Amino acid sequence: MAMACFCLLAGGSSCKGRTASKERIAVVISTLNNPWFVVLGQSAVERCEALGYDAVLFDSQNTPSKEAEHFDNILASGYKAILLNSTDADGSAVNAKAAARAGIPVFCMDREINVPGACVTQILSDNYSGCISLGEYFVEVMQYRGNYVELLGLVGDNNTWARSRGFHSVVDCFDGLKMLAQQNADFDQNKAMEVIESMMQAHRDIDAVFCGNDAMAMGAYQAILAAGKQNRIKVFGFDGSDDCINAIREGKVEATGMQFPKTMARTAASLADQYIKGRRDLPKKLPVAVDLVNRQNVKNYGHFGRIEE
Repeated sequence: MAMACFCLLAGGSSCKGRTASKERIAVVISTLNNPWFVVLGQSAVERCEALGYDAVLFDSQNTPSKEAEHFDNILASGYKAILLNSTDADGSAVNAKAAARAGIPVFCMDREINVPGACVTQILSDNYSGCISLGEYFVEVMQYRGNYVELLGLVGDNNTWARSRGFHSVVDCFDGLKMLAQQNADFDQNKAMEVIESMMQAHRDIDAVFCGNDAMAMGAYQAILAAGKQNRIKVFGFDGSDDCINAIREGKVEATGMQFPKTMARTAASLADQYIKGRRDLPKKLPVAVDLVNRQNVKNYGHFGRIEE
């Protein structure tokens, strides 16, 4: 994946070739070990640069302490704004509040923080509604009966619970659908493989797996394929990653919820620009709708969005 003109910082080193006269915006991403977040970060950087800023990308490696280090660096380095994809809904609020006290506005992308006022605006996928749609399709595909397991994401991420609650608000209404197990796999593909392997050993009659993101869905599918159960166990994901979209096209995965990381990132950058230029009447939250993607409409989607994007 080509990443035009931005630098990735794990600590606080300088960007080569940065124009000193330009104002800087920091883009702090929870992890760049997932293509979805790479697109989120890349899109934010590209929009900031198009608006005339230097943008610096920080990778928190899904570690709250690493994120805190980044904020210490940013607050001491004269940045005009921070676009934040947080590591933890509660823990990241401390960093956002420190930035606010220093007069540096924070704009949250995709992941929420729980302290009101710590961020200027939070641009968030409508995870709950997206998983209602996914739950409805799950019920339809399962024909109202069967045994399933669920892979949850990170405990400290509000998205984990919004997705699970949305899904269960539908599926729990049908007595014929029984959840055999529910376990965290931390949005990680390799961990999902391990968890599903254990679940298949403990439960011989799994008919489906609902995964809180596509990385876990792909890990689950790999484990299911290795066990020779790909024709029995149906896989459902959430995110809209290229890997999962291709897997839907190939009949390996049933469906996913398409989030729009490019939209969230570009919106955050544009709002930061408006704030820097003096606008103060920005919305506190901006929900971004999620599309259900299945085998019937998958031709309309690709590269983390609709084809026309």
